[in-house]
Amino acid sequence: MSKTILVVEDDGNLLDIVQFNLSREGYRVVTARDGEEALDMARRGKPDLIILDIMLPRLDGLEVCRILRKQMSVPILMLTAKADEIDRVVGLEMGADDYVTKPFSLRELLARVKAMLRRTELIREESAGVADSGPDTIEIGNVVIDLVRHAVTRGGEEVPLSPKEFDLLAFLAQNKRRAFSRDHLLEKVWGYDYAGDTRTVDVHVRWLRQKIETDAAHPSLVVTVRGVGYKLEA
Repeated sequence: MSKTILVVEDDGNLLDIVQFNLSREGYRVVTARDGEEALDMARRGKPDLIILDIMLPRLDGLEVCRILRKQMSVPILMLTAKADEIDRVVGLEMGADDYVTKPFSLRELLARVKAMLRRTELIREESAGVADSGPDTIEIGNVVIDLVRHAVTRGGEEVPLSPKEFDLLAFLAQNKRRAFSRDHLLEKVWGYDYAGDTRTVDVHVRWLRQKIETDAAHPSLVVTVRGVGYKLEA
């Protein structure tokens, strides 16, 4: 069954081009031209991936991303202006999984879409095999990671995580006390063909700490290893 992609873009010409090329690749494409329509389409259609422009009428892409991330774990690919680095960082903090800067090549966009969908499918396959290959939960202090349900609780309360936040936490938890460089984490969590930079890892670590640490300013779970990167303490 073909994957469904929701494309949210208010530039009609760009929207048509992206829709045409995604459809030609075999995807089912649905579209929205403003933030409120995007929310409605995402809630009703449950797409496999959302391509979301930041600059939208009625409700901007950052707010759409923030709302959707609380309601569903669909991968979100943000479209940002090339000069607005702050938008890329804020987009990641709001729960976006990846971003492409405008102007972009269709080849780059299609490659990023394929990589994100492939990574999501691999995660699902790995989760399906967890019950046969090992424990389906990992406990780190009062944090419990359910690898099958893709859910995390802290002190019995569910912690809302974006897909990439969960993937990063699960990877570190499955490799407790091992330090990984940012580049290695990009490869293992985002995929070897991810074209972003290491700031992506830092943003997701900071966001994770705010959600699972007792004191995010002085983390005791996801800790920095000077000169290396990050590890998860048990």
